[in-house]
Amino acid sequence: MKNIKSIFTLVFMMVLGLANAQTPAPTTPTPNYFEGKWSVLVKATPQGDVTVEMRFEQKDGKFLGFFTNPENKEQVAMTSVEAKENEINMAFTIMNYDVTLVLTKKDDDHANGQLMNMFEAEGTRIKAEVKADK
Repeated sequence: MKNIKSIFTLVFMMVLGLANAQTPAPTTPTPNYFEGKWSVLVKATPQGDVTVEMRFEQKDGKFLGFFTNPENKEQVAMTSVEAKENEINMAFTIMNYDVTLVLTKKDDDHANGQLMNMFEAEGTRIKAEVKADK
């Protein structure tokens, strides 16, 4: 009887050990290249060259995007954002137009792409200002 209890206890401990080993540890999302603030210049639109400030962040496992409306300077959430390692696809409504924009990493602080597959776009990372003590 003692051997049966020992065997049962051993099997139970092994099952618990396997269950714990297969549960993945929670991970914090790694920063995406596009996270942070960007200044995006879209060239030769019907309104001329347009610069739009954008911001991207990860929240609750989702990638979110916001842009500053050039008309009223308010920050507006984008309709959709899909971020990959070196590319970001977004959709939003600006100046009464539903648009899509794709940017691809060029170097550490620059990206190139197209708005609506028609207008050339250039993105430049906006770096945080360092205030000097006087």
